Amino acid sequence: MELPSRRMSDGQSRRLRKGMYILPSLFTTANLAAGFYAITQTALGAVYARGVDPGALDRAAVHFNYAAVAIGFAVFFDGMDGAIARLTHTTSEFGKELDSLADVVTFGVAPGILAWMWGFFCLPTTLDAEMRGKLIEFGATVAFAFLTAGACRLARFNIQLNPQPKNPGLPGRKYFVGLPIPGGAGCLAAVVHLCLGNPVQVWWQAIAWMVYIFGCAFLMVSTWRFWSAKSIDFHNRQASRLFVVFAPMLAAIWYFHRYVLFVLAVTYMLSGIFFRLAYAFRRSTPPAVPPQEVLG
Repeated sequence: MELPSRRMSDGQSRRLRKGMYILPSLFTTANLAAGFYAITQTALGAVYARGVDPGALDRAAVHFNYAAVAIGFAVFFDGMDGAIARLTHTTSEFGKELDSLADVVTFGVAPGILAWMWGFFCLPTTLDAEMRGKLIEFGATVAFAFLTAGACRLARFNIQLNPQPKNPGLPGRKYFVGLPIPGGAGCLAAVVHLCLGNPVQVWWQAIAWMVYIFGCAFLMVSTWRFWSAKSIDFHNRQASRLFVVFAPMLAAIWYFHRYVLFVLAVTYMLSGIFFRLAYAFRRSTPPAVPPQEVLG
């Protein structure tokens, strides 16, 4: 009697291959779902912040914090969909377009609304009415600038086949040209989460928040380089050493997530500024001239 073959038929192999293409899109959909959830939680926070009862701001802070945490999870989902697509060789044009559209919502619209509601819309009515109105208007403008910068960042990323940073780093390394939009959204969400969602209540803090948002928007449309996780080759045996670093980092995030995530986000944002300043310093430093020999 002939034994059945253990090898998959060609039809089963094709079906399995098609199923693998769905896996990255599932993480992209989770990214989009987290962005939608962040928007709804921001809206609920704004509604509670307008209440007159003593605990209104506390309930608003809970929803603002939920929105920030959702954006943080979306950053993780966004990284996973690209990593899975590269590892399984299931990158597709549909996946790229879906990822870009999801990123506009999750990392553009959601953090922009959260930044405006949390930092400006919830300012206390005890402030000078004219000052409060101007802060809310300027805050909306800066939040829209963040959204526009993020959309431009995605558009530039999609059309450039081999973008080059303005200050190239080591050869063979992969860099993002400009702060990636998930990084910009993470920088905003990390601040809100650090404050446990408690909205800004002081005018000078609102101005500082405005400058911070504008700085993130500028870095997204800049041509400065930012480290990319794509430079990690998981097929390399030496990549296993990274787990020695990732394991304690994950433990630190689990126990001290407010502070660790804030430090990671701000450090990543400042890294682009540091690399740019270092590159400008090297260019401005004249090369050393070797001493000339004295002829006898």
